[in-house]
Amino acid sequence: MLDRPRALSGTQQLLLVLLRTLIGWHFLYEGYFKLLYPAWTRAGVPLERFSSAGYLRNAGGPFGEVFHVLADPAWAPWVDRGVAFALLVAGLLLVLGLFTQLGCVLALGLLAAFYLSAIPLQGVPEPRSEGTYLIVNKNLIEAAAVCVVLVFRTGRIAGLDVLRRGVARAPVGAPEAVL
Repeated sequence: MLDRPRALSGTQQLLLVLLRTLIGWHFLYEGYFKLLYPAWTRAGVPLERFSSAGYLRNAGGPFGEVFHVLADPAWAPWVDRGVAFALLVAGLLLVLGLFTQLGCVLALGLLAAFYLSAIPLQGVPEPRSEGTYLIVNKNLIEAAAVCVVLVFRTGRIAGLDVLRRGVARAPVGAPEAVL
């Protein structure tokens, strides 16, 4: 069996909270931007309203048909608002360190949906993609980072969870239930 430290160092705790905050900011801003309307370019031209319909219509992978159904005009406005609010809530919970475990679960659900809708299996550059991916992409990497935040229970290190629970910096690193 591996020899494991009983508690995390201050630097380790700081970096875990920083990781949580950066992921939270990413989700928070994505949700905020999708809800913000009207949005404008720097040149003063209105931006097109956010819609997930194109993304959903082009979804592939094992659940492609499910995503195609969600692109239907009857569902699309609900999906658009739901995704934007879910991103905003997940981000807010992670940034504030409030109900951190719930924020992680919500973030993982979103990332799983994003990944499963477009599993990178081509291994070649694709239009409107910022890189060349084969199986592993930024959604999968961010999901792994969220898993780290989840299992290390960073809400017990710093954030409003500490105040909510009335716990003064409980030791981190001991195995516990997720929720």
